[in-house]
Amino acid sequence: MTAADPATAVGRRAYRLRVRSWVAPVMALVAVVALAAGCSSSTGTQHRATPPSKPSIVSAPIQVAHTSDGTVSYRSIGRGPAVLLIMGYSGSMDQWQPAFVDALATTHRVVIFDNSGIGQTSMPPGVLSMSSMADQTAAFISALHLGRPAVLGWSMGGMIAQALAVLHPGAVGRLVLAATLPGNGHATLPSASASAALANPRASSAGALLDLLFPPNHAQDGPAYLKAIEQYPHLYLAPASVDSAQLQAIVAWAAGSDPAGHGLPHLRMPVLVADGAEDALIPVANDHELARAIPHAQLTLYPDASHAFLFQDETAFIGRLRRFFG
Repeated sequence: MTAADPATAVGRRAYRLRVRSWVAPVMALVAVVALAAGCSSSTGTQHRATPPSKPSIVSAPIQVAHTSDGTVSYRSIGRGPAVLLIMGYSGSMDQWQPAFVDALATTHRVVIFDNSGIGQTSMPPGVLSMSSMADQTAAFISALHLGRPAVLGWSMGGMIAQALAVLHPGAVGRLVLAATLPGNGHATLPSASASAALANPRASSAGALLDLLFPPNHAQDGPAYLKAIEQYPHLYLAPASVDSAQLQAIVAWAAGSDPAGHGLPHLRMPVLVADGAEDALIPVANDHELARAIPHAQLTLYPDASHAFLFQDETAFIGRLRRFFG
């Protein structure tokens, strides 16, 4: 279903309530995935997985950049044109699958970082929003002298990436929006069955919930993802207070209440919209809306793939990224 007319206060209020009814259960998904990975929600629990022998993002040290908008914790690996990866809801930079980052780093300098309030990244004052997180990301890009990097945002990270491109177009060379929602008031919410699956206590096992990130016929991909991120030595997620603030920001973005979400028609950098064709969390109607709203945007959908398509179809997607990055 599509957003109510954002010009009417009643319609927007009703839509915000529908967004809340969908987004809140996603917190259960994140919590169970975190529990399955054996991590805590703040400082993290140490893991003793054997690190890979070749250079990898998991062995890249955590560094702290001092920006005009506070501190930002990050890791960096590889050489070449810069690519900045923006993580989604509740995740730290340690939720990027190492093999994905390492593969991209064979041809690019890849930078991953913690969003506002996570790890050693400062929480900006005031109400958290996609725009405020985008402002901090722009300050981070400037502090690291990245120029105009390619920016890839996954899920909520794609919402931040949209706001970044609208508010700071000079900080983005190319933009990749992976499995994310538009902020123009025309977002499509998940099906009732997907929302019910998230809220159903019977879905509280990691395997059942991971089926929403990976298709059920790819059951091995969920446990493989969890095992992969356990390679990070101190795996951690966002504190509960940040989860709550991010949730409110997602609700506002999906309802079209963040002004940056309405700037999509003004984007002029190359844009790639990508997703799994069977995404159970972010319906593909959102990808089509993004491709429609952004001038000359390219759209790539991966069959038999879901929300975590970029890890499931890593080889194909990395190849697509390299062609897009040029």
